[in-house]
Amino acid sequence: MERLIGVDELQPGERRSVFVDDTPALVIRLGDAWHVIEDICTHDGQPLTTGELSGCSIVCPRHNARFDLQTGKALCMPATQAIRVFRVEIRDGAVWAGF
Repeated sequence: MERLIGVDELQPGERRSVFVDDTPALVIRLGDAWHVIEDICTHDGQPLTTGELSGCSIVCPRHNARFDLQTGKALCMPATQAIRVFRVEIRDGAVWAGF
């Protein structure tokens, strides 16, 4: 597990670009829930960084593929493969993530 950010650094609905090991990732806070996903759309390799958050999913800003933040599952075309979702722990006032 790798320490990413302090829990006080994000408000609900905000996100932060980070790296988990050498993998570009997004930390997303939805209410009291924290999600860490790989920041790459499986459809065309573009970043999800600015994608719209809709419920517990993120929409790729390029072609509107949508992914579940909890499971990584691709929820609509054109994506057919899931994104990587990291295991998240909140401890010592910080967000930690890993595989």
